[in-house]
Amino acid sequence: MNSTPLSLPVSRTSRRGLQASLLPLAVVLLLAALPAFMSSYSADLVLRIMVYAIFALSLELLVGTTGLVSLGHAGFFGIAAYVTVLASGDNAASAFWLLPASMLAAGLYALVTGALSLRTRGVYFIMVTLAFAQMAYFVFHDTPVGGGSDGIFLTSRPVLAIGGATLLDLEKSGHIYYLALACLVGTYALLAAVLRSRFGHALAGIRINEQRMRAAGFNTYFYKLAAFVLAAMLAGVAGFLMAAKNGAVNPELLSWHESGGVLMMIILGGLGSLRGAVLGAVAFVLLKEFYASSAIFGAFAERWQLTLGLTMILFVALLPQGLIGLARRFTRSPEPHHAH
Repeated sequence: MNSTPLSLPVSRTSRRGLQASLLPLAVVLLLAALPAFMSSYSADLVLRIMVYAIFALSLELLVGTTGLVSLGHAGFFGIAAYVTVLASGDNAASAFWLLPASMLAAGLYALVTGALSLRTRGVYFIMVTLAFAQMAYFVFHDTPVGGGSDGIFLTSRPVLAIGGATLLDLEKSGHIYYLALACLVGTYALLAAVLRSRFGHALAGIRINEQRMRAAGFNTYFYKLAAFVLAAMLAGVAGFLMAAKNGAVNPELLSWHESGGVLMMIILGGLGSLRGAVLGAVAFVLLKEFYASSAIFGAFAERWQLTLGLTMILFVALLPQGLIGLARRFTRSPEPHHAH
């Protein structure tokens, strides 16, 4: 018996598996080496992309995996950012407890929000999540606790010191860059593990047919609530990094524009893919930076929302599977021809 037809698919599968393992590692190594060759502006741009990539990955767990479209995800992002600034005080606070505190604050608000909003479905769920995010927005916008519309400044960025030795000082651009890279790698690895777990398979089943999952004995409400809280806490990581990066926060971090922006990132990258979420964040931030450049577009750069919106419409029309679908189309190996 000729075993060649059987060996070809196996070798192709193993090759794809090897590529799938090596590509993320190569990207991480590239990001780790970039600061040595970049200007301060370019390093800040890459840092912003990594923060938004974490934010996009957190929403991917809700939308792409569980099928829960939320327009209030920026609420958790902004709450974590505000907690980072408010809890820091006048002296540099320790990142050892400040990051978990920011994540916990986002998770607690998500627990309340999710417990109520997950009792609705479809467009009603979208509107309820938007309403909760807007409530948080107006708390920080209209009360002294958040400094009003101007926001508040971070007096001293977080540090991490052990035994008098400072291991991490987020005042230094290199330190916050590598912290963001570590958080991005950790978020991606965590979600990859979640998707392969029984919990992740249950979430995928809920997205496909929730009624069948309930009939199989799954308490879908608590699965969705757990995903909602986990996604919010991961958004809290991005909020902490954004506050530490900018040294200031304002209510716009909680606005529906921010929620819509991160939703566009995962649509642009391709729903249902962690790599797509990262790719979408890269493309969205770079497109925004490009269209807002007065050196290229002159006075029209002030209307970057218009050009970005038109670009998004074209992408959705021409690439229904997003950028990750385009990448798969170019990297897919041709099927071998078997003679009969």
